Amino acid sequence: MDVEIGIQNVARPVRFTTKDSAESVAATLKEATDAGSIAQFTDEKGETVLVNGKAIGYAIVGEEEPRHVGFGM
Repeated sequence: MDVEIGIQNVARPVRFTTKDSAESVAATLKEATDAGSIAQFTDEKGETVLVNGKAIGYAIVGEEEPRHVGFGM
């Protein structure tokens, strides 16, 4: 699952891919923004991603589309 989080007053968003479900990621983001705490995620490589809930401007949480190979659709 691809996640993109826009940080207030920062030009580039935080982008990562995680094995967590969309509901889990959305719940973590909502909890962090409501409480003003840190949202913590683990990406596919096992690295930890921390985002300050006070600074989140937007978030896009979506399933990764399977990549097509060849010319057929």
